[in-house]
Amino acid sequence: MTTRTKAFNILRVALLSSLAVAAPLFASDDIAAHDSEQAHAGHEHAAPAKLVQIVRDATRQFVDVNAAAAYYGPAFGCVSGPDHGAMGVHYINGALVGDGEIDAYRPEALIYEPSSGGRMRLVGVEYIVDYTTWLATHDAPPMLEGQAFQIVGSPNRFGLPSFFELHVWAWRDNPNGAFVDWNNRVSCEGQ
Repeated sequence: MTTRTKAFNILRVALLSSLAVAAPLFASDDIAAHDSEQAHAGHEHAAPAKLVQIVRDATRQFVDVNAAAAYYGPAFGCVSGPDHGAMGVHYINGALVGDGEIDAYRPEALIYEPSSGGRMRLVGVEYIVDYTTWLATHDAPPMLEGQAFQIVGSPNRFGLPSFFELHVWAWRDNPNGAFVDWNNRVSCEGQ
């Protein structure tokens, strides 16, 4: 077993362990769900990208962070951009991260923005797959509904082996695009 494989297996075990003990720490309410859906209410005339709509449909059940806690656990705290924007708090499903597959209807991570009163608002998702695992069975980096994944090399700020990732801002508009990593409309200041 290579060092990279061992490190990825350690990450997978840690994430799975966090899911076993993850409890719904934050409350979400009807207002947060309404606000998330209203973020797109002004776009009735412009159809969202197909992948954005898939993500909305697949994650609507997780608008309430308490529903997500049965399958996803928080990791890495709230991630802020190096010079602008943020990602938010990633709730990760370790089994999905470790399966070496990409499924548009089953994102590896849900992304929540902390807001006042300890509430968490679903803002997007992240698809994640280990670099080496993916390339062992594929000739090219992953693509999902025409969107190319980015490579996050190692070493990185998370201490993980290299991986491919794709963000989808399905619940919070991003002025720079639905598939850009950092979202200037997401903040970690509500913690």
